[in-house]
Amino acid sequence: MSAEYIIEMKAVSKSFYGAKVLYDVDFKLKPGEIRGLLGENGAGKSTMMRILNGIYTMDSGQIFVDGEEKHFSLPKDARDAKIAFVHQEIALSGNLTIAQNMFLGLEKTTGKYFVDDVSMREAARASLESLNLNLNVDTLVGTLSVAQQQMVEIAKALMQDARVLVLDEPTAALSEKEVRFLFKQMRRLKEKNVAVIFISHRLNEIEEITDTLTVLRDGHIIADGVPTTGLTSNEIIAMMVGRNVTQFYGSEKPQGTDEIVFEVKELTNSVLDHVSFQLKRGEILGFGGLVGARRTELMSAIFGLDPLESGDIFLHGKKIVNKNPRQAIQNGFGFVSEDRKRNGLILVHSIARNLTMNVTSTFIKGIRYDKRKEKEIVDEYGNKLSIKMSSMEQLCQYLSGGNQQKVVIAKWLASNPAVLIMDEPTRGVDVGAKSEIYQLMSELAKEGISIIMVSSELPELINISSRIAVMHEGKLGKIFDEDEIVQSNADELQKEIMFYATGERE
Repeated sequence: MSAEYIIEMKAVSKSFYGAKVLYDVDFKLKPGEIRGLLGENGAGKSTMMRILNGIYTMDSGQIFVDGEEKHFSLPKDARDAKIAFVHQEIALSGNLTIAQNMFLGLEKTTGKYFVDDVSMREAARASLESLNLNLNVDTLVGTLSVAQQQMVEIAKALMQDARVLVLDEPTAALSEKEVRFLFKQMRRLKEKNVAVIFISHRLNEIEEITDTLTVLRDGHIIADGVPTTGLTSNEIIAMMVGRNVTQFYGSEKPQGTDEIVFEVKELTNSVLDHVSFQLKRGEILGFGGLVGARRTELMSAIFGLDPLESGDIFLHGKKIVNKNPRQAIQNGFGFVSEDRKRNGLILVHSIARNLTMNVTSTFIKGIRYDKRKEKEIVDEYGNKLSIKMSSMEQLCQYLSGGNQQKVVIAKWLASNPAVLIMDEPTRGVDVGAKSEIYQLMSELAKEGISIIMVSSELPELINISSRIAVMHEGKLGKIFDEDEIVQSNADELQKEIMFYATGERE
């Protein structure tokens, strides 16, 4: 067996409860290579990586490390082979220090009974310094930002001399500045001949940072080791979803009418500083900004989740008050929150119960429960959003991320909102579902619904929004109008947005 590849998986298959999820997968990875691993939710990416990291055992196939066959039945086996996995959900203990987290389960001892705290702190410090991280190893992890915690996870992996690093959606909760820093560290690792497997739904990041691509679809390898350079986004998407997506962001950007549906004037509280803007009928008003810009806090205040100290809200020219979410819903607002699992869905409840929770009065009157009416609502919005489900009684926890997000959106559409707030509407969903959500947003706007969209992805903001509002530290710095967006070069527009997002321009 040639040792040209640091990792080689041959004919790897895996089934769960009789359902096959991986079919004779072949995968090869060279030292110092940054490999993008792509596929829609359910394509088999996570299963494949969990096999490589000893979390799952394969049903059949072979795994070679440096040309030598390995058998992984536990995560420790993968660690011993110098393979490290940084999961999307950060697995650190907030009430322990950085050093304690980095050696959790791997503690060094002196003699027979004593933990060698000094040695562990020195090793942790050295690993952090190797990534140019200026962090005190005695700091409690719970006080760190998400980006810092992510880097601690990576430092922990590299401290064990990892030669292969798997990063699962590492940028999902990072700001643009933090993504830049992560990419810098990935390039440093490449120079040290560490191979990186990078899993992401963000095509712009895939195109920027990866050398090669592996694409999975329905448990099959569609492409392995294909050079990223020269591939267009549409070509990559076509490999992932099995069809051409010629209009990824939608066939036509909604422009809206001249009618002002919603307006806020001088909204102010502990984190918002006299924010004013207008929303037109049938437009998508995008909100950009960095972490700490207070975009989500603004949306929460509008929806009655956070109190306001001063300022006014108008709907159809009439002054209203949203003291709480119930009142906001009654006034015609919907709010797709950025964390669908915590704030958007009750995962252990059915699709039907989640989708209809805001409109139960239409089919439950007193003790009378109209099951047929409930089914009509679920069928209408399930079909409109193409939600893939076995039945309306299926629990939401068993849906893919994209279908979970569609249920959240459907829940709000069922209440027929005049203003729909969508905070990071495509976070954590695959490209196929993203394209469907973009198409849906465009159709909703054409139907007359006014949409406010918060997004941390600049290509998404530019290609979906009718206008773009940019915030910095609780202030609204600039609103780019339709002509500025259409007439600007995309790269130049991104730079202009970042100038306002960083506060360099006001």
